[in-house]
Amino acid sequence: MIRQAALDALPVREALPGLVSALDAHGAAVLCAPPGTGKTTLVPLVLAGLVGGGPRRRVVVAEPRRIAARAAARRMAWLLGERTGGSVGFTVRGERVAGPGTVVEVATTGVLLQRLQRDQELSGVDVVVLDECHERHLDADTVAAFLLDVRETLRPELRLVAASATTDSAGWARVLGGAPVVEAAGVSYPVETVWAPPARPVRPPHGMRVDPAQLAHVASVVRRALAERSGDVLCFLPGVGEIARVAGQLGGVDAEVLQVHGRAPAAAQDAALTASDHRRVILATAVAESSLTVPGVRVVVDSGLAREPRMDHARGLGALATVRASRAAGRQRAGRAGREAPGVVYRCWTEAEDGRLPAFPAPEIRIADLAQFALQAACWGDPDAAGLALLDAPPAGAMAAAREVLVAVGAVDGAGRPSPRGLRMARLGLHPRLARALLDGSAALGARRAAEVVALLSEEPPREYGDDLAAAWRSVRAAGDGYAARWRAEAARLTRAAAPAGSTAAPGAGAGAGVLPAGSAPETGSGSVGVGPETGSGASGSISEAAVGPGRVTAGSAPETGAGAEPRSPLGRSPDDAAAGLVAALAFPERVARAKGAGAFLMASGTGAELGDGSGLRNAPWLAVAVADRPPHSASARIRLAAVIDEDTALAAAAHLRTDVEEVRWEAGDVVARAARRLGAVELAVRPLRTPDPALVRAALLDGLRTEGLGLLRWSPDAGALRARLGFLHRTLGGAWPDVADDAVLLARADDWLEPELSRARRRADLARIDAGQALNRLLPWATGEAVRLDELAPERIEVPSGSRIRVDYASEQPVLAVKLQELFGLAETPRVAGVPVLVHLLSPAGRPAAVTADLASFWQGGYRAVRAELRGRYPKHPWPEDPATAEPTRHTNARLRRD
Repeated sequence: MIRQAALDALPVREALPGLVSALDAHGAAVLCAPPGTGKTTLVPLVLAGLVGGGPRRRVVVAEPRRIAARAAARRMAWLLGERTGGSVGFTVRGERVAGPGTVVEVATTGVLLQRLQRDQELSGVDVVVLDECHERHLDADTVAAFLLDVRETLRPELRLVAASATTDSAGWARVLGGAPVVEAAGVSYPVETVWAPPARPVRPPHGMRVDPAQLAHVASVVRRALAERSGDVLCFLPGVGEIARVAGQLGGVDAEVLQVHGRAPAAAQDAALTASDHRRVILATAVAESSLTVPGVRVVVDSGLAREPRMDHARGLGALATVRASRAAGRQRAGRAGREAPGVVYRCWTEAEDGRLPAFPAPEIRIADLAQFALQAACWGDPDAAGLALLDAPPAGAMAAAREVLVAVGAVDGAGRPSPRGLRMARLGLHPRLARALLDGSAALGARRAAEVVALLSEEPPREYGDDLAAAWRSVRAAGDGYAARWRAEAARLTRAAAPAGSTAAPGAGAGAGVLPAGSAPETGSGSVGVGPETGSGASGSISEAAVGPGRVTAGSAPETGAGAEPRSPLGRSPDDAAAGLVAALAFPERVARAKGAGAFLMASGTGAELGDGSGLRNAPWLAVAVADRPPHSASARIRLAAVIDEDTALAAAAHLRTDVEEVRWEAGDVVARAARRLGAVELAVRPLRTPDPALVRAALLDGLRTEGLGLLRWSPDAGALRARLGFLHRTLGGAWPDVADDAVLLARADDWLEPELSRARRRADLARIDAGQALNRLLPWATGEAVRLDELAPERIEVPSGSRIRVDYASEQPVLAVKLQELFGLAETPRVAGVPVLVHLLSPAGRPAAVTADLASFWQGGYRAVRAELRGRYPKHPWPEDPATAEPTRHTNARLRRD
């Protein structure tokens, strides 16, 4: 029996005529409706003709999360007075409740995406509602783009509704081809805002870390809210770990504490969505932001934190980063308190900070691993995604990295077109890396064993399972928790999907598997490569299908033929270790890692990685790293989940990274030549190279000269003087005179002045034999004839009035002539070189500086008197005439002059 009173109470009903008219006229519309107005529940029922008397249509509602999909379907069924599976059903990964009479089906966006790949016309569906589109999940953006393509090319009659409480309505209207925007004002209850920042500053979140002081403050605000207000408390936290820590600090509160997140068992999620006679505190991640009414909630405590994926393409590592939640998310969270009655939101930050928060969450397409998106686009027929109607175009760099992965796993060809293997991978509902591991691992291990490990990697096991993948596999087999139930359902699905055509699935493979009609596959989240709520996503890189195919991957095993048929164990460990390690290595070949000691490893990608203290994997010689992230400001990644492998498995899984190279480089002050065998950055074997390529030796010697400078050559005093003279002429005259002051400039012209000696050299000692002065002579402008003027323009020595030939120092900006004062008597003008007056350093008879001048005439008239007065008493044997301009220049004492 339809609950008409409840339907009539939903405020969105006032906007329904406008929405129906917009769809009739344009076929698409954007619906903006505040939380609690009924956009998720009443709108699909009306569009399906189940209420309101309209024509009967088949409606699919796409939700971003499983918990929201189940809750929305149950709420709609309740409004109709039915049970789910009748007129209203739902399909999520591993679970389908629907029947032949189902008219409204709620599905996750991943489920709908897989169905579109199998049935592009979306046969039998009349209307698709994209709910909570403001969250900008990659799957949701992709589904919207595909549906618009379907409308334009195949089914113009297909109707689309983009619905959200807080969204970029103008942007969505543009993407939907100028669709009308329909707004439902709603009558949500007022929500009071209480600003509750920490009393003392806390460290901002970085990476996955949240300051414990921040979590302690959130727990204290929950206690405050319980004391000051009535009703249930809904507290938003960024992840499962933070929920557990805050729950631990709420011991003794007079309320039932529930934990709601994507990993929570369905029963726990349903308990939070069911009214209770007892007061409750619901600690939730962002799964409770949208499409859910949590009964009894009058208070929201918002930590102000959220999690977003990040991809480090350079290191091939992904992670979820803790960030400040957007203002749109804040409005959604606050709205949970006003769904049933007036409420209050306690915000754990200042009002001033609120204005600086981002307006909307970062679109996942801008920040996530795009390998799965790129494969979906390729299978859709648009490898570059250039023709897809997307709110945000995918970044070119991320798409290039994704293309490398797809080419490497054999999913697409060089032009981006999907291969038959790629089409199969796209329909597995897995990240391409995991799809590769499932297909190639099944050939080596059998479908069941490979599927069980891949199921572990597709949703990372809870932290309490530890960092040993094989141990986690053994634990989940024996576990009875919600994670284990989901794992069994996913493993059964993957076993069936990996089985060769015509084969019989393993016993129990069908249990819990749910698919949409028309053959669609279960949901998959974007970027879910070994990613749980608190870990990173898959790495980018390249792998070769041919390197590890049927019959090529050997962990000492043959394909599974029956019970007990298991691969030989590497390093004497259990068969599970061999299988887990092989599958992880196939999925992430760039992350095979060799031990460096003390729990440190070097991955083939070149990134260092470290195990946590107390890990049972610390003594392993090789690991296949399944999950790793890199903390901010850290050079090494943290290993979250890995399996022990042997070198043979590493070489087989990452065969495309194996290279044999001759390496000649400057190292530790000399040329080192060796032949090296590498697996990516991991050095496997090295031997000296007796006859290295002369070109490589020359390059290494040049690198040594760049590193240590031209001082490696033999620089006589004359060579140094020549370099200084040439440098002076370059500064003064330029033109053909070369720049010899800068080592980098000289090395760039090595062919012009260091040959043939450089090409004959083999080691550091040979460089020391090269006469730098002789080599520099090759740079003189011989071709123009200017070279013969070197001694004229920049003479090495200048003859002074005494007859001495004094060396000119060109090392400074201005040439310097250091000469005893008496030798310049009678010289009225300062000597010049290349038109530049020299800087005369006048020396005492003992050769010590007495005066400096660039104008001798002025010095004789003024400065000389002071110098004479100071020095003639100290050097009485030397001449100190009153008029130096007319005196005889000399190098000798008075006595010598008299004898002469």
